[in-house]
Amino acid sequence: MEKTDYRILGLNKVFSEKDLANIDDSQVYVISILSYFATSLFDKTKKEDVLWDITENCISQLNLEDCVIYLLDRDKKLLIQKAAYGNKDRGERKILNPITIPLGKGIVGHVAASGKPEIISDVTQDPRYILDDVQRGAEVTVPLLIGNEVIGVIDSEHSKKAFFTLNHLFLLELIAQLTVKKLAHIIQNKKDSFTNDNAYYKQFCYLVEKEKIYMDENLSLSSVAEQLNISTNYLSQLINNLSSCSFPDFINRYRVEEAKSCLIHPDFTNYTIAAIGLESGFNSKSAFYSAFKKYTGITPTEYREKHKNIS
Repeated sequence: MEKTDYRILGLNKVFSEKDLANIDDSQVYVISILSYFATSLFDKTKKEDVLWDITENCISQLNLEDCVIYLLDRDKKLLIQKAAYGNKDRGERKILNPITIPLGKGIVGHVAASGKPEIISDVTQDPRYILDDVQRGAEVTVPLLIGNEVIGVIDSEHSKKAFFTLNHLFLLELIAQLTVKKLAHIIQNKKDSFTNDNAYYKQFCYLVEKEKIYMDENLSLSSVAEQLNISTNYLSQLINNLSSCSFPDFINRYRVEEAKSCLIHPDFTNYTIAAIGLESGFNSKSAFYSAFKKYTGITPTEYREKHKNIS
């Protein structure tokens, strides 16, 4: 994979060069998913928020049926459920009666004891399987590791047998690394950004300046975030922090510059003011007039007349 890919650069503070090098060109989707997970964590400052965010995104981004994170209480030798999304959650970020699993018991307990990830294609054939609510078909469990020490596990079950593949395992192991590194970031009280903000910001600017995405009147913060494979909240904060303005202001500045060029260009002499606004990406005459006056101090009509007199 091309190492100058902005998504690779955006993750180079999270993963090692070796980790990223192991992702080949056929696995571009992996980088896109990891970018979303990493940027979704940008504003999380509490460990529990990190765990809930990871489980929620495993459902929304990986299309899993459920995802549970357990943390290990080493003194009690117990795995304690800390976050759950899917069939095992109740629609809110709260676990009233957390599941506890003794270290070494069940599939989850075995993975925590061994430090080795496992895919169980048919849990009905595995005597270690612990039924907690309804019978499932398959399970994947990966350890959360700091060095060689297990601090917890990420676990997912599915109703279909043989659902989980090696691709699921590979991706979940990277997500486990991401989770641990974000937790360490919080514990160490680091104030610097978790991701390489400049890489994502430069790609955003490229889309605006070179691809001229501002010309799309339906452009939105969420549509650009989706195009960049990052979270919407992260993109909003990124623009605010690095350009000192909001997303609408950033985009409208380019639209106004486009309109200024059109207003004095001979090819647009017969265009109405409203038509030029639409050509520049504004979705209404009022929005165009308001933005133009805000950034230039005069109306589009006054601007055109002023430059007619100059020429």
